[in-house]
Amino acid sequence: MAWIALIIAGVLEVCWASGLKYSEGFTKPVPTIFTLVTMIGSFWLLALAMRTIPLGTAYAIWTGIGAVGAVIFGIVMLGEAASVGRLIAICMILGGIVMLKLFSPA
Repeated sequence: MAWIALIIAGVLEVCWASGLKYSEGFTKPVPTIFTLVTMIGSFWLLALAMRTIPLGTAYAIWTGIGAVGAVIFGIVMLGEAASVGRLIAICMILGGIVMLKLFSPA
């Protein structure tokens, strides 16, 4: 259950990071509310997951999901560059996430 909470927390991190972009510095009410709600949900689920998953593992996976998701969102939805270097970096982050999961005691 903790791993499911952690994955959802990571997805919500992508949501709030994307919402932050659309809030334009918290000047637009709907994206701002979306950002704050998803941020709270993300942190709450991260805290829930950390009850059983070690801190370093949970935090690294949470930020990894957020980073990869934000880059993919930027490429797909915002037309950001999908260079070879960026795609290799995504693969490296994903490899690190998989290794952390495989070698985690929880």
